[in-house]
Amino acid sequence: MEPIKPIVYYIDPATPMKWRPFLKQGVEDWNRAFAEAGFKNAIIAKDPPTAEEDPEFSPEDARYSVIRYFPSDIENAYGPSVVDPRSGEILESDIGWYHNVMNLLRNWYLIQTAAVNPAARGVQFADSIMGQLIRFVSAHEVGHTLGLPHNMKASSSYPTDSLRSARFTQAMGTAPSIMDYARFNYVAQPGDTGVALMPNIGIYDKYAVRWGYRPIPAATTPDAEEATLYQWILAHADDKMYRFGDPSSIDPTSQTEDLSDDGIKAGTYGIANLKRILPQLPTYAFEAGQPYSQLQELYLQVLTQWGRYMGHVTTIVGGVEWTRRAQGQPGAPYTIVPKARQQAAVQFLAAEAFATPTWMINRDILSRIEHAGTVERIRARQVGVLNNLLEPRRLQRLVESQATLGADGYSIGDLFGDVHRAVWGELKAGKAIDPYRRNLQRGHLERLKYLMKEELPPIPAEFARFVTVTGVTVAQSDIRAFARGELEDIKREAAAAAATSTDRATRLHLRDVVARVDMILDPED
Repeated sequence: MEPIKPIVYYIDPATPMKWRPFLKQGVEDWNRAFAEAGFKNAIIAKDPPTAEEDPEFSPEDARYSVIRYFPSDIENAYGPSVVDPRSGEILESDIGWYHNVMNLLRNWYLIQTAAVNPAARGVQFADSIMGQLIRFVSAHEVGHTLGLPHNMKASSSYPTDSLRSARFTQAMGTAPSIMDYARFNYVAQPGDTGVALMPNIGIYDKYAVRWGYRPIPAATTPDAEEATLYQWILAHADDKMYRFGDPSSIDPTSQTEDLSDDGIKAGTYGIANLKRILPQLPTYAFEAGQPYSQLQELYLQVLTQWGRYMGHVTTIVGGVEWTRRAQGQPGAPYTIVPKARQQAAVQFLAAEAFATPTWMINRDILSRIEHAGTVERIRARQVGVLNNLLEPRRLQRLVESQATLGADGYSIGDLFGDVHRAVWGELKAGKAIDPYRRNLQRGHLERLKYLMKEELPPIPAEFARFVTVTGVTVAQSDIRAFARGELEDIKREAAAAAATSTDRATRLHLRDVVARVDMILDPED
């Protein structure tokens, strides 16, 4: 059926003409979802009326839903709505997009797809390409105004290698929901011809709109709809594409900026592409007569993307998958990530973060953007990964995992042992330790010092509802016992290695390590 009063969005009169068609497409893409709810032409985008057509029109008028354009250097967009508190009806919305969200889109699209996508290899994209990226943002923000929150679990329902298939991605996009932060296809590899690179209105979006908007004629009250709505949920309860998840630092299947059901495999593909892209950045960023600011920005974006992959994999360690289930549905809502999976995650971090990522140290780029800073930059990124991995709440989940599963759980002792081998491998091997690894080892000592001495501050009440918290009192947990044992092991091995090392820098470093451990374990009053 065709609604008597469709949802109408007007384009802000300030919007540049060349972007208006793409914003409209982003709005009207949702007609695919409304068709699932039984409606035709349910949502429409229009140019702003002239004064003659509607003398009362104003973007500030609450009677009109408007996609607002702001000529600003802010790299963002947003999609709020005004809701009638009496009924829950969405009354209107003023979506906002800042001009410089286009720079954000440029960076994401280049860094995530340029390895397979010639259209992304430059600081300025063709209008047709940027237009499709704006369409993507428009559709995402419109989804919010229709009542859909972010669904970060959506992308984890796709097998990793399916994202390398042209047939699959052309039909399914990169995720079953455009409301996920599933961005662009960094999994696709050179040779994956015809593969789609971005999400669209997907299976979950159609399902959610159908659930929220399809009339239930037999129900005469909102409460009377509940039984039917619940049956619609049960009909897809075993299909991962229909699941919902908030952003999570605990659930590896519900993360932001990730793709597919395997963060390790996807991250491996993603890093392979970063290694392809980085040497090409001087070519991609070339603008005759211009400074090297674009090259610097893109180089740092490569490192930022690498950091995302590290975060996706780190969440697997101490991870707990949460599948929303009601009483009466089979299966428990919470499942601890298997031990072997957690071990594989730490092995990935050992190879891609704790082993110095020398591919980032490209002198052709660095000599153009800075006179110094590489050693400190690598240190900050490696130690950042290490600190995140050895986060007290994560460690407490490992303590609980062992208490729950025994030897079948990945324990805090397992993690400390795996990290020790990854960070301090030179000690037993008798090798010289280079500046990057010395920095990482000192960073490890600082993290152990933190675990020995600090308590986590309470989360402010106004933020508590947004954060999934694992409670831990560090001083009364197993964390400090294991941290102390690790420091004692490091001291013993460092002292032995210092006595036999023939490299002066290594020897001085190891003597310093011994002294630092002493100060941590026996601080002066």
